Amino acid sequence: MTGKARMKTNYPGVFFRIAERKGKSGEERVYYIVFKQDGKVIEEKVGRQYADDMTPARASGIRAERIEGKRVSRKEIREAVLAAKAAEVTKPTIARLWDQYQQSFDDGKARKADISRYHIYIKSLFENKTPNEITTLDADKLRHKLLKMGKSPQTAKHVLALLRRIVRFGVKKGLCAATDPSKLHFEMPKVDNQKTESLTADQLKKYLEAIDREPDQDAAAFLRLALITGMRKGALMALQWADIDFESGFILLRGEVAKKGTTERIPLSHAARAVLRGVKKTDSPFVFPGKNGAQRKDFRKIAIRVKQRAGLPENFRPLHGLRHAYASFLASSGKVDLYTLQKLLTHSSPQMTQRYAHLADEAMQRAARVADEIFIATTDNKQGHNG
Repeated sequence: MTGKARMKTNYPGVFFRIAERKGKSGEERVYYIVFKQDGKVIEEKVGRQYADDMTPARASGIRAERIEGKRVSRKEIREAVLAAKAAEVTKPTIARLWDQYQQSFDDGKARKADISRYHIYIKSLFENKTPNEITTLDADKLRHKLLKMGKSPQTAKHVLALLRRIVRFGVKKGLCAATDPSKLHFEMPKVDNQKTESLTADQLKKYLEAIDREPDQDAAAFLRLALITGMRKGALMALQWADIDFESGFILLRGEVAKKGTTERIPLSHAARAVLRGVKKTDSPFVFPGKNGAQRKDFRKIAIRVKQRAGLPENFRPLHGLRHAYASFLASSGKVDLYTLQKLLTHSSPQMTQRYAHLADEAMQRAARVADEIFIATTDNKQGHNG
């Protein structure tokens, strides 16, 4: 008969109570131990006769270990398990940090490319790891894996940079502890980013003709403006009529949509002014609105179509190539120094503009050859008179 009565055993400090058997019919003994700790009498349940295979002898051994401090109580074990489960739920894994990272950039800066990189290359390897569980060797393995897959150094760099940004975001927001630099270091692959695109006079002519033949001339204006201002694709898609000051002759590049996050201005040239004057205004604040007047997300299709119609080389990038073409025209003109070009392109450092230095050098050499011609002509005349 079940009850709460304490039944003695042959072992000091060990007793049991009769309870219904767990999972089966009948009854079983539930063993308890009693001992003193820090002047207090402690009574603890140590296990069931059948469910835990508990005996008076085993219970007595547990009692001895508890008195000697060699064993923790069942309650403490349960609390430790619960604490571990709670810690697991809030563990700052890369997956959880990634979720927070995306939420903090709901203004569009968590680009589609980053989402793709995370799910394709990062998630399967690191989603259950915390930043402090990731080592330099792990990062190196990821880099080698990407390169072995045939991915470009630039792609590998983007993937590693994203993982590093997620980790730094977690540290900055207090979601995880700072990583130990001696244990985690991201070695980026060397990338030759000196690629520049330029257009010959004939290619430029064909490109402009291809734009003229584009049915959607408002969309075609996007490409014209990219070519004559050198503005980045993101800045052009975010461009609003309020950003254009026709009176003072400047275009405002707002910091919240700029690549480096700082507000800047670039000149509104006569050619750019003419392009903008030809764009049909709508109720949307955007110069090149998308669906329902919201900011447009992409111009790639029309850019590829015009590029192909103009017969440009396969490796000419349909949108970013226009920015390089603009910079190349200015640098090779001999009329624009690299510092001014840096400001026009809104580069954060002169090193980024340095890729166009050889074009500026060629312009100076052409200027020097003009001086040669003047000098040679003058010398020949003098020699003719002396003869």
